[in-house]
Amino acid sequence: MSRLIFFSFLVFSLAGCVEKQGAKTDNEDSTNHEMVEDEVNGRIDVNFPVYDFEEFEPMLHRNDGNTYIVNFWATWCKPCLEEMPFFERINAAYKDHNIKVVLVNLDMPHMWKKRLEPYVENKGIASEVIILDDPKQKEWIPKVSADWSGGIPATLIYNKDKRAFYEHGFSFEQLDAEVNKFIGQ
Repeated sequence: MSRLIFFSFLVFSLAGCVEKQGAKTDNEDSTNHEMVEDEVNGRIDVNFPVYDFEEFEPMLHRNDGNTYIVNFWATWCKPCLEEMPFFERINAAYKDHNIKVVLVNLDMPHMWKKRLEPYVENKGIASEVIILDDPKQKEWIPKVSADWSGGIPATLIYNKDKRAFYEHGFSFEQLDAEVNKFIGQ
């Protein structure tokens, strides 16, 4: 009987911890850690902000004096992973030039803990990483660019004066040349 009581207490305590993790306090930074619901896996404790397209869309139209490099990628996309170090080099090289790199991950929810988080940690990714979790791709892809067929890697570079979309991978030299077109306008 005491084992049953102990087991019940343990289950109740663990369930309470999960609920407390999802609750955010006023002091908590919601951009670093998020608890989301997944139909298959239940609650997922994610280390990156998760957006649907409506929440994400304002990030495609900032007019704040910065140049944004918004890369759409996934951990299962080999060309995406091949070009990732180049975005990191750009992020480091131009951090004092009002260049902001945003890496928009398109992995499925069941991949966030098993693939995305370990990849970002193991590679030491310093750029901003967010998750775009919106299954209505046919609706939001043309809002990113009318020229986008939906393939990845894909990159949007923009600032208040200029906007360009690329549906291909980059070498470092190609990416650097494109970024310089925005800096030296």
